[in-house]
Amino acid sequence: MAFRLTPRDNAFYAMFTEAGQNVAACAEALAGLIDPNANREAIAKELRDREHANDTVTHRIMRQLNTSFVTPFDREDIYRLASALDDVVDAIEAAADFIVLADVGKLPALMAEQITLLRRSASETADAMSRLKTLRDLEPYWIEVNRLENEADRVYRKLLSRLFSGDYDALTMVKLREVADGFEDAADALEHVAHAVETIAVKES
Repeated sequence: MAFRLTPRDNAFYAMFTEAGQNVAACAEALAGLIDPNANREAIAKELRDREHANDTVTHRIMRQLNTSFVTPFDREDIYRLASALDDVVDAIEAAADFIVLADVGKLPALMAEQITLLRRSASETADAMSRLKTLRDLEPYWIEVNRLENEADRVYRKLLSRLFSGDYDALTMVKLREVADGFEDAADALEHVAHAVETIAVKES
């Protein structure tokens, strides 16, 4: 029976699972901003804390990458996946922070749709991260995240059209555009995570 003299380092799986759970938790926290009576400062603080926690996980992954002789996937794919997960959290935290700092008013209904799509995509991502070790049945995940990102693009374009319609004063329009861009960045980053997982699954199949 064949065996490995240098077994693969399995520590990455737990760290990616943790990062995936953090992504989902960030999207859930972000959804609290839809409520006009929400404590936005508290939500922004929670997201800052989660962003710091995710930085720690990312740094642990990078340290493990630098010290592991045999990795479960290609090194560049591990780096790409960790970076994309970190990008999701960074984009969500930055958008929430801006909402507080710029005293953005009520979020438009289309922005609530953006957040709903982020929550769904983040939940799919967390589930996929927990199944990286087996790499089984992951194709529906990246197909769904790609579909959700396409839907997010449609909502984003519709939102921009609404912002430039003249219904908003110039300052409000600029503020809301900044937030919309942040949510779109998060959706793009979630798709990048899915692409990284697809690449890993194809190489390992």
